[in-house]
Amino acid sequence: MLLIPAIDLKDGKCVRLQQGDMNASTIFGDDPGAMARRWLDAGARRLHLVDLNGAFAGRPVNEPAVRSILRAVGDEIPVQLGGGIRDLDTIERYLDDGISFVIIGTAAVKGPGFLKDACSAFGGHIIVGLDAKDGKVATDGWSKLTGHEVVDLAKKFEDYGVEAVIYTDIGRDGMLTGVNVEATVKLAQALTIPVIASGGVSDIADIEKLCAVEAEGIEAVICGRSIYTGALDFAAAQQRADELNGAP
Repeated sequence: MLLIPAIDLKDGKCVRLQQGDMNASTIFGDDPGAMARRWLDAGARRLHLVDLNGAFAGRPVNEPAVRSILRAVGDEIPVQLGGGIRDLDTIERYLDDGISFVIIGTAAVKGPGFLKDACSAFGGHIIVGLDAKDGKVATDGWSKLTGHEVVDLAKKFEDYGVEAVIYTDIGRDGMLTGVNVEATVKLAQALTIPVIASGGVSDIADIEKLCAVEAEGIEAVICGRSIYTGALDFAAAQQRADELNGAP
């Protein structure tokens, strides 16, 4: 089980939101590059970046901060990025900058043809992000709830050739109330591609619960607020996950 630290970028700073509310943000650092090094030094094997302003604007906004992170980690670990990615040119630019995986969320739901084109043009580098509440997919920085069922959309996108699905329960994100393991497992069982869990990680018990169902197809979990507040010790949690899964 891979634990992936999240670095959410708002106005060039590292923040965390509660349930996707841009007005309920907590600043955890004003140097994104230094934050990236912090997690790299703690043993992170991948980073998860979100351009929050971009997600709402529908275009990249925090590119300078993203580039500072890429400079800080070099080619030591893969970096995945989402938020405001709506066209193939943006994907190409980010991949050229050194991003390993581009996450497409709202644009995938609103324009499936775009996702299909992205998978065709940049195979191996596209992850789809599905954010949901009560099983229904949300878009536009979680501000709009659609009628789409998560499992149905995920299966459709799997056929397009996405590398993985990041599943976020937005009712829990940033709330430290625990991962929605049941819904995440349900999604993973319906797919053959990996699912990355997200939203609500609160402590080591959540990591242990996810490790127990890793065989269902849940290969990673994104850790946000809990590792910034100290509720979860990232290095210790990754070590515990490795122990549970028999890693050396």
